[in-house]
Formats: sequence, C-alpha cells, structure tokens
Amino acid sequence: MTDASGIRATAHLSPLLDRHEALGAKLIEFGGWLMPLQYGGILEEHRAVRERAGLFDLSHMGELFVEGEEAAAGLGYALVTDPAALAVGRAHYSMICAPDGGILDDLIVYRLAEQRFLVVANAANAGRVSDKLAERLRGFRAILDDRSLATALVAVQGPRAVEILGPLTEVALDALRYYAVAEGRVAGIPALVARTGYTGEDGFELFVDWERAAAVWDAVLAAGRSVGLVPVGLGARDTLRLEAGMPLYGNELDEATTPFDAGLGRVVKLTRAGDFIGRAALEKVARDGPAKRLVGLTMRGRGIARHGYPVGRGGRPTGAVTSGTQSPTLAVAIAMAYVAPADGEAGTMLEVGIRDQHVPAEVVPLPFYRRPR
Repeated sequence: MTDASGIRATAHLSPLLDRHEALGAKLIEFGGWLMPLQYGGILEEHRAVRERAGLFDLSHMGELFVEGEEAAAGLGYALVTDPAALAVGRAHYSMICAPDGGILDDLIVYRLAEQRFLVVANAANAGRVSDKLAERLRGFRAILDDRSLATALVAVQGPRAVEILGPLTEVALDALRYYAVAEGRVAGIPALVARTGYTGEDGFELFVDWERAAAVWDAVLAAGRSVGLVPVGLGARDTLRLEAGMPLYGNELDEATTPFDAGLGRVVKLTRAGDFIGRAALEKVARDGPAKRLVGLTMRGRGIARHGYPVGRGGRPTGAVTSGTQSPTLAVAIAMAYVAPADGEAGTMLEVGIRDQHVPAEVVPLPFYRRPR
C-alpha cells in the first residue's frame, strides 16, 4: 500500500478526500489519484452492496463532453460502436481502439441531447482518451470539452439504491431504464443521473459539479444510513466487478487485446456504414477468430489465482490469469484468464500455477454472479 502522505503532492485529489479521511479510509494511489481502498473492510463493504447498498466516490473517472452537429459522426469514427444510433437519454458500452484493433480504453457513451454526448473513460487512461478523441474529431464539426477535473462522480449501488435515492431527486427512477440517463437534481443540486454501474447490482451514477460533490455525498450517506448503506472503496469495487464478470483495463483489457479476444465482439459494430479507427484489423479478427479467449475459472483445489499466474492444460501452457479472488458471495475462489481458444470451452479442466502447485480449475461461463431479478 502506498503511503498517502508521500503521493498527496503529486496525485490528483478527489473533492471528497476530507470525507474519506474522516471516515477512516485507507488511501492508495490509483490511476494517478489518491483514492479510498477500504473503510471498514473489503468483505463488509462487498456484502453491503450485494445485500443493501454502497456509496462510491468515482471522481477519478474521466468525463469528456462532445458537442456539435457532427458529434455523433465524429464519435462514430473515433470509437468502435455507433453513437449515432443512441436515442437521447440512452447510453452504451464502447471502446476506443488503435488501428491494429488493440483496446486503448473501454468507455461508457451517454447521449445527453441530439448533438451532445458524454464519454466516460477510466482514470488512468482519461488523458490519453481525451488526446485521441481530440485528434480523431479533427475535420468534424464537433467540440471536445474535457471536464474530468470539473466533474465529480458519486455512485449508489445495491438492491436498495432506488429506495435511498428516490426521496432525494425528482427524476423518476423507476422509469429510468438500465443504461439510461436523465438531467435532474439530487438533494437540490443539478446532476446527471445514470442507471449504470460496475458492481453487477442495480444502482445509479451521479455526475455533479466538482464543488457540489461533498453535499451530494453527505445527502446520500445520510439518506441511506437507516437501511444499511455504507461507503465502499476500490477493494470491494474490484471484487464486485470480478464476480459480475466485468473487465478491468490493465487486467482483462489492454493494447495487446482486441474486443473479440475479450468476448466483447458484440460491441464492435461492423455492420454499420462508414469507417472507424481499427475497422480493417477488427474485421480480420472477426473473420479469422481471436488468438486468445477470456474465460471464467472456478478453482477446484486450494488456492487463489492472482493476476499473472500461469494457466496450463495437461502439462502444457495455455495462458495466464488476469484477475482472481475469493468470491465473498459464492464462497469459492474465482478468476478470469486468457487461454488458447481451444481450451476455453465451459467444463474444460485446466491448472493454475500457484507457488509450486498446479491447482485444478474448471472453465465456467461468465459472469460468475447475476443479481436476483
């Protein structure tokens, strides 16, 4: 763990840093930011989100607004999805790829108005995504406004999220569909309210002005206290997203990986008209098949598979673990790994190298966990 005092002078600081310190959070450097790893404990926070609700500070994420009469066309050229097909008030999962098809970042794209979009990037990649978008939008009648250091993001996730947030906003939460966004107020503060998240649970992400983040955080925390909402750090966020089979950039996704390798070829809209960066390379992967395959693993022996651990089959190497943990919800060790495509069918038995042992692991479908409907 990084000494918070040692990076405070160089890291970006959340507008909620004083709240985290008052709550006794353990702070770490993540993506160039000083952020909470945990408060009361990762296991406790994980279970709170699965059973009740958790409150997250996601102000380290990048918020890039794109506006203009050719904003949709420009984003369509820059990304592998088709933002022009989004209805106003809807969002989709997207990626920005290199010309060779490698993933530069995975994103959420929201259509806020006919000619206005919000692109949300991962913290560590936000600067690069901003630069790439600016470069790729040249020649289009569109303006990029990087408001990453002016926009805070607070999320409430869990089965009681509607109950907690409902009294604080005039946005009709029950009518807000998954991957939809609406403008409104939260605790009297202007906000974008999106029904999106990274936990596998129902919930909302609240985009507010930097200076108003603390008031929103305080209001949601107070409103949820009686039903068991707790603040949640990056540690439980990682175990929650892993159970939900959601990729993390730098683990499952990187420049050496295409969307098809990651089992996310559906994101790439090869049937739409027009060119986009990476199209030719991705058409080839779609035609020839990926060189590796992302799979879920359930450990059938003792041990936890960690990032980078080797994976084999019958004594020969086949790949490596990208993420792994002891699942708090399922009470079993789980992992994601890249393996040779022929070794990726559900039910296949593989081995993970853990210290000097070859621990059996079974390939299972992703996600590991789906919330009750």
